[in-house]
Amino acid sequence: MDIRMPGGDGIEATCGILGDPGSAGCRVLVLSMFELDEYVYGALRAGASGFLLKDCEPDRLLEAVRRIHDGESLFAPSVLTRLVAHYVAHPARGPAHPPARLTPREVEVLALVGRGLSNHEIAAHLVISVKTVKTHVGSLLAKLHARDRAQLVIAAYEAGVVARDRA
Repeated sequence: MDIRMPGGDGIEATCGILGDPGSAGCRVLVLSMFELDEYVYGALRAGASGFLLKDCEPDRLLEAVRRIHDGESLFAPSVLTRLVAHYVAHPARGPAHPPARLTPREVEVLALVGRGLSNHEIAAHLVISVKTVKTHVGSLLAKLHARDRAQLVIAAYEAGVVARDRA
């Protein structure tokens, strides 16, 4: 999805697509020439699973499509850096409080998702199978009522598990 289109707004279009019950399971990757915070945050609020700049390499775009199809998220490095900086500068109030309904292992997985690790990287870090990681991610999506990994990243920062994990 492009942010600026002739006669249209990509963020509104993303809201419309993802809000349509007939589009259940659909994922949106936003491509833009502009890495303005308002576009990034708007795209995330609309439910986009990733945000890349149009100057990215073709291989990076293909990787993004594959990862988003697999339920992951992908952001341009400069965009991800600014998102992390924003959440670090505006931490959740008080100590980390992951939802009580999460198991300790799910909290670990949530923290690693929040740090931007792929399923394969999480599996290697925790010394578990990729299939087990996918099971935990699926459970997190269901328990946190998240649409995709981008929303899990936000949940990880809002719960403070990423900052606690790095401590």
